[in-house]
Amino acid sequence: MTAEARARLRRSMHFVPGANEKMLLKSLSSQADSLVLDLEDAVIPEHKIRTRRTIAEWLRDIDFGDKEVTVRINPLDTPWGFDDLKETMQNPPDAYVVPKPSHVNDLDLIDTELTQLERFYGHPRRSVSLILIATETPEGALNLPTFGACPRIVAMSWGAEDLSAALGAPRNRNNHADYLGVYEYCRQQTLLCAVATRVQPIDSVYVDLANQQAFERECHEGASLGFTGKITIHPDQIPFVNSAFTPNDADIDAAQRLLKAFEEAKAEGKLAFRFEGQMVDAPHINRARSLLRRSYQAGVTQ
Repeated sequence: MTAEARARLRRSMHFVPGANEKMLLKSLSSQADSLVLDLEDAVIPEHKIRTRRTIAEWLRDIDFGDKEVTVRINPLDTPWGFDDLKETMQNPPDAYVVPKPSHVNDLDLIDTELTQLERFYGHPRRSVSLILIATETPEGALNLPTFGACPRIVAMSWGAEDLSAALGAPRNRNNHADYLGVYEYCRQQTLLCAVATRVQPIDSVYVDLANQQAFERECHEGASLGFTGKITIHPDQIPFVNSAFTPNDADIDAAQRLLKAFEEAKAEGKLAFRFEGQMVDAPHINRARSLLRRSYQAGVTQ
């Protein structure tokens, strides 16, 4: 995939359930960076085919502006997964969101199918990306480090709801709304595996809409850990997610001062130097550059 596709701004990836035109129109006027047109969990089996047809028409007819447009397909081991790809590739989305991958072979099959469809419809090879929800099955959680071998991947997220169902667990959070151990492990592994693969780590959904305080805490924590965005399921979550995953003025100012100091140190032949009471070197410089790049994408800096 292109560097541009991997680096695209994805602070908020917002789910649009099924063929709900009212919610689609509302999402188009939102500040979400990416839209996820959902063919999977939001659609009952009896409506899968009709909903797929509607979303294919949306891809053909609707102006999504500068928003990234993605489609969450059904898993490949269902009757709908491959047909989801075939029917939506004539006017393709920017990316497909892949739920419940268990093995890298699942991703290879999608890659092969998309390559054939790109050729058939005359689209550039590997112009369509993949975004994973990578830990929704126990096998997927265990095989997560292998998923980066698929060349179409531009981002990895993770899922606790389907995983807890697969484990037969009655809950995935404790009484303080923090993830229980196995789910926090999956969250951390997703972050590490995404960064190791040089794709974006996207934090998972927060489903307890009544607990705004815990939602805000989780957003700030995710941004501090290194996640670049979060999946949202309600329009009211989007503004806060965008804010939490946008560099703030203080961090931007510090990054600019650090890079200025680096240029002065480099002119003196130094790559490690003292900056505002700390010793800094290449990792700090790279982090500052990344922060400023994201602030530019978000329109915070020029």
